[in-house]
Amino acid sequence: MSNRSGANAFLLAASMTSAVCAHADNAETANKSNNPLNLAPGMNLQDYYTPKFYDSNIHSNDVLLRGTLPIASNDFIGVPQLLRATAPISTRPDPHGGYSTGEGDLNVFDIFLLKTDGVQLGIGPMITAPTADQDELGTGKWQAGLAAIAIDSSPRGLLGALVQYQSSFAGDNDRPHVESATFQPFVIHNLQAGWYLRSTATWTFDLKNDTHYIPLGLGAGKVWKSGTNILNAFIEPQWTVEHKGDGQAQFTLLAGINVTFGK
Repeated sequence: MSNRSGANAFLLAASMTSAVCAHADNAETANKSNNPLNLAPGMNLQDYYTPKFYDSNIHSNDVLLRGTLPIASNDFIGVPQLLRATAPISTRPDPHGGYSTGEGDLNVFDIFLLKTDGVQLGIGPMITAPTADQDELGTGKWQAGLAAIAIDSSPRGLLGALVQYQSSFAGDNDRPHVESATFQPFVIHNLQAGWYLRSTATWTFDLKNDTHYIPLGLGAGKVWKSGTNILNAFIEPQWTVEHKGDGQAQFTLLAGINVTFGK
């Protein structure tokens, strides 16, 4: 082999190695930003706009402001925790034929990370407080339950699910009892240069009224670093493929941005 051919082969190998390392770094960054069990503080802003419901001409919108705070293991609790709070600003039809916009019900859960190697597992208590400004923006009930998460992380992306169950135990006596469950699959497929595909639509089950709707989403996002922080912008259309009951969401557009601090 000539010196020139050897040099070309070396440059090709170096280029391929650099590309593989860059993809691995981008995949790791994307996984840190998208993994709900990542032990890093973060802020998340999401907007769920539903322009179309079954058997109805109404629309709705939910802006979710979410913060995540990790808590290290200690002598009292021997596993790390993730404390997550979600404060919604919602738009819903009001009784007078118009729409109300204001604060919805505050949701908080505390996940105990029982397994951090391989498939990550977490479970913990959840509570929803009746903080809504108007009756149509919340349930009027205190609710409590459990949240559980399982996540498998690899250079290809993430695969897992978040399951939540809650039931009302106090609140406005004139408002009906609430019992619900949700199932949110996480399917993230990493691409080149920080881009990824995503499907994370939440399946919602109203156990009290025996109704439900099951959407499927397909969207894309992009992650990039800003200093020691990770930024993540995404959009995901979601179509309902199965539902029971009137007035269920038929199509929803999700868009949002995540900030993961110091990782």
